[in-house]
Amino acid sequence: MSLIYPSYFPNIASCIVSIQSENTCFEVEDNYQKQTFRNRCYIYGANGKLGLHIPVHYTQLKRQKTKDIRIDNSTNWKSIHWKSIESAYRTSPFFEFYEDDFKTLFKTKSEWLMTYNFQCIDLIQQCLDVDFNFKTSISFEKEVEDDFRFLINVKNHEHTQTRPYIQVFENKHGYLNNLSVLDLLFNLGPEALPYLINHPPLKK
Repeated sequence: MSLIYPSYFPNIASCIVSIQSENTCFEVEDNYQKQTFRNRCYIYGANGKLGLHIPVHYTQLKRQKTKDIRIDNSTNWKSIHWKSIESAYRTSPFFEFYEDDFKTLFKTKSEWLMTYNFQCIDLIQQCLDVDFNFKTSISFEKEVEDDFRFLINVKNHEHTQTRPYIQVFENKHGYLNNLSVLDLLFNLGPEALPYLINHPPLKK
């Protein structure tokens, strides 16, 4: 069973692990850390890699579990994120095919980061027409056998290589590695699932 973190529109590497594992366990008993994919994802914009960050209420003065982290809705971040996604992928081959499904995630207010992340993951599963066959952790274990929790760290983003595929702005900035699965889905559509299934397994 592979152990990973639930994240905001997971990167391609995380989805490869989920698809290729017989069972996936999402870590939900962890302490929140800044500068991770827990509340961010990267997409391919007209000017290159673009980060989308969910604002949260968090203080370093005391430890907080990720499942207890509230989203900061003092700004209209959902509208900004959707406009960024729409601008980035409007000309991609399959954006219009999935547009209405994704738009619903950005219309209503969300209170809890982890709840919203799981909503995003559920929709990704629907669009891929696959079940990650996952469960959630019941306690935090420091060492496990199939530990892919390192994929949550932004610093590992560039070091985890994903197989190239055609991207909208590739002629401007070249292939951008291991972006959000949104990029894969909008560019490959139904071929996104075979890409994930047949991708060379990732090394721990």
